[in-house]
Amino acid sequence: MKKLFLLCILSFLFGGILFSQNDLNKAIQKQIDLQLKQKQELYIHLHQTPELSLMEFETSKKMAAQLKAMGFEVTTNLGGNGVVGVFKNGEGKTIMLRTDMDALPIKESTGLDFASKVVMKDYSGKEAPVMHACGHDMHMTVWLGILKTLVDLKDKWSGTIIAIAQPAEEMSAGSIAMIKDGLFKKFPTPDYALCYHVSADLPAGEIGYYPGTIFAGVNSVDISMFGVGGHGAMPHTTIDPVVLASRTVLALQTVVSREINPFNPAVITVGSIHGGSKHNIIPNEVKMQLTIRFFKDEVYEEIKEALYRIPKGIAVSAGVPEEKMPVIKIGDQYTPPVTNNPELVLNAVKSMQNILGKEQIYQVDPATVAEDFGKYGRTEEQIPIALFWLGSVSQEVYNNHKEHGSSIPSLHNSAFLPDFEPTFKTGVAAMTKSVINLFNK
Repeated sequence: MKKLFLLCILSFLFGGILFSQNDLNKAIQKQIDLQLKQKQELYIHLHQTPELSLMEFETSKKMAAQLKAMGFEVTTNLGGNGVVGVFKNGEGKTIMLRTDMDALPIKESTGLDFASKVVMKDYSGKEAPVMHACGHDMHMTVWLGILKTLVDLKDKWSGTIIAIAQPAEEMSAGSIAMIKDGLFKKFPTPDYALCYHVSADLPAGEIGYYPGTIFAGVNSVDISMFGVGGHGAMPHTTIDPVVLASRTVLALQTVVSREINPFNPAVITVGSIHGGSKHNIIPNEVKMQLTIRFFKDEVYEEIKEALYRIPKGIAVSAGVPEEKMPVIKIGDQYTPPVTNNPELVLNAVKSMQNILGKEQIYQVDPATVAEDFGKYGRTEEQIPIALFWLGSVSQEVYNNHKEHGSSIPSLHNSAFLPDFEPTFKTGVAAMTKSVINLFNK
């Protein structure tokens, strides 16, 4: 009899939870439907009016105005064009939701009626066409959709939302600028920080997650190789820096293949090499530009040591005099890996699967792209962070790709174009449900 009574109680409680979750799902979906048209119009506006890194003046004003209209306490110009909104809704956890705002110096080729025609000068004065080729227009729109839904459903949760509109993500400069300007000192310290990045590989309606380091760390490197120039017909009277640079490029490829543990992914790419002015002149200098990618701090240190050692060793072997040793400049501020908190990710995944279905949310492999969202998890506050891939490829394009091998425009491609409606609905539903459940945990 006692067992039967206990089973009845558990059934009642469990049934109540299921009903409550289903009821919450319906409320979220209703709010999404109500704001869909307005948010699509906003997306079109943002897509047509992109601004480059450190130049997000009008975009910043737009984000601030949207937050104020929802009842947030808004602070502008944090770390440059950064915007912070605070929405207090009783006692509870503090959760940070972040979007980025900047666009890229790329001429759009999507053929859209609302394609960007913007041409503007960057912070250095160089003029370039501009487009949202990394989906930050979609990030902002989904972010505002999540915040609007949370505000409209504030009777279903208790706590504080910190909404961050960050500048200069494409330069990996915005997050550190906001942190240095007092983000976690002037405002409540978050218990969790979450964000999306649109995916050019996943179909709209799906979300990818990884409970660990999902994005690589990155830094830029400049190497100048020096020699003794002269006539191209008499190379024996010279020390050819073109040859030294070529040897360096090849030698650097062995760092990953022969010096780093095969279980630790890393990338060293020489993306630019320039030297000389004429067919028959051996120059005095060759310049190289590199990008390095890594998933662990110790691997970063191994790569740096090799970058200092190998070019100088090659120069010494060629007889380059001491005063002409290579100059290696490694960026002062690197972008660390985005290391997701596994517990936070898996808790959010449960909520996402509950509202979208298990087949729509799945684990993906880490990617060697970089994102400065990782810096928010590396401050003294040690905030647990979680970044998710938000599928954005139209189902038709994705199916053609799978069936016929047709290409899908990647991020940073002039033809990159998210499928708005399913991307927006999926992103808002999944994150809203996750945040409410984190508040009510």
